[in-house]
Amino acid sequence: MSNLSHTGRDVSGRSDTAGRDISGHPDADEMRARHDRVMGGGRTTAMADAPVFLVGLYCAVSPWVLHFTTSQPALVTHNLVIGLAIAVLALCFTAMPERMTGMSLAICALGAWLIVSTWIVGSSPDMGVILNNVIVGGLAVVLGAVCAGVAVKNKKT
Repeated sequence: MSNLSHTGRDVSGRSDTAGRDISGHPDADEMRARHDRVMGGGRTTAMADAPVFLVGLYCAVSPWVLHFTTSQPALVTHNLVIGLAIAVLALCFTAMPERMTGMSLAICALGAWLIVSTWIVGSSPDMGVILNNVIVGGLAVVLGAVCAGVAVKNKKT
């Protein structure tokens, strides 16, 4: 490799180019398979990681954004915990995608719980709180379903 110039030409004066082609390497197929597995196989849900993280962060801060900290104190803690759980799951998808693809349905479950819990945890919530939790929960369900669907599709191939 040190005999190659910046243009890729052999400057050593040798005429053979067998040292640059790895197709004859005995482990070439295994190296290609490992490269495909590492670079492409685990990151099946990469496009949904950031939106899931943002949904989780918004859910966590939404009580202060919509100012229902005094009217719904139980929902404040609830939205904070559920939002942080969704955000942590998204970070885990980013850090360890090959281990977390089975957890995509957990985001769906948290989103569904966020929708229903508005009336279970909250005490006569107003329309702003209801819309907030329904929209954020719906986004979590949809993004979790997308992650789960892509993960299942890629496991079959």
